[in-house]
Amino acid sequence: MADKMTLDEIINKMVHTVEQSKEQIFEISEQSRDEYESLKAELVQVREDVAKVIDKSEQTEMYARFARNRLAEVSRHFRSYSNDEVKKVYENANELQIKLAVLQQEESQLRQRRDQIERRLIQLEGTIERAETLVSQVSIVHQFLAGDLREVGEMVEDAKEIQQFGLKIIEAQEEERKRVARDIHDGPAQMLANVLLRSEIVERVSNEQGVDAAIDEIKDLKTMIRSSLAEVRRIIYDLRPMALDDLGLIPTLNKYLQNMEERTGLIIRFSHLGRDLRLPANVEVGLFRLIQEAVQNTYKHAEANEVQVKLEMKPSQVNIVIKDDGKGFESEKSEECTFGLLGMRERINALKGQLTIDSIPNKGTVIIIQVPVEGFKGSPNRRQPQKKELLKSRNV
Repeated sequence: MADKMTLDEIINKMVHTVEQSKEQIFEISEQSRDEYESLKAELVQVREDVAKVIDKSEQTEMYARFARNRLAEVSRHFRSYSNDEVKKVYENANELQIKLAVLQQEESQLRQRRDQIERRLIQLEGTIERAETLVSQVSIVHQFLAGDLREVGEMVEDAKEIQQFGLKIIEAQEEERKRVARDIHDGPAQMLANVLLRSEIVERVSNEQGVDAAIDEIKDLKTMIRSSLAEVRRIIYDLRPMALDDLGLIPTLNKYLQNMEERTGLIIRFSHLGRDLRLPANVEVGLFRLIQEAVQNTYKHAEANEVQVKLEMKPSQVNIVIKDDGKGFESEKSEECTFGLLGMRERINALKGQLTIDSIPNKGTVIIIQVPVEGFKGSPNRRQPQKKELLKSRNV
């Protein structure tokens, strides 16, 4: 009992220390991000100033050249001009020369500042990336210490298996949270910030240019809000398509692939063979995520024009073939180091299925998924698609 209390105290202290470290790293990340955004805005302004100074310098240099030529002419015909005229020509040439030197000095300083900002932005990008990675890693340790280490430890005897199991689950959760956070930050959060800015512009336009101009701005504002709403719905759908529970795998896949085609411009051809049966929830979710990951990888990395998705439901197993006409890759070199493919392999292992990936550079990729469902008596959906034969391998 005493040993257990001592262990709990040690874990509590470790949790507290890890939590403080996480907060400090997060503060560093936020400060770096704020500085990054501020410097980006300053860089835009400095670049504009450099362009303006260059234009002024070129114009001033032209005037200075004319003034020097004029001074040379007056010097050659000195007796033909009065002292006031000579003085005026000399002062004008001298003033332009001084002005040109000032502008050149200002241009040099602005260029130096621009270069400093660009170098600092590169450093900040690295700092932010490292901080995010550290926060994710510390979060895994924190959650493992705070929850999984205590709860799983009472149920499993092998500590090594506990650690690997808990860390894998938490790491997957953290990766998903990180992805969702980035989607929200880059999508709805950014759009809402723009909406706020545009609303202030509407008010200013209304005061300065009248109601008609303000109405035009409001129309643009409505378009931005509509886009933001669509992005929020997309994120919710990616997290968990509610239609999967209500309608089943086939209708949900059909809708998802249609939306993906409309959003990306990628041609997606989907066909379903066999009876439209309801499978266990974990199987339907797993199959949906496998197809989703494969299609998204095709869009992001394959540079494909078209992808074909074919699904066949048999009494004993589900067969899925996904084929694209993209650039492909060397399977033996790239397959094991690609995070998306590793995630697909983990899902297929959880479903006790098989995953085959056949890819040839410049000739596309074929992914074959086979998941056993033997012994499960599925209930048919209301839609009954026509039965066909599943085309094998590359003859999809």
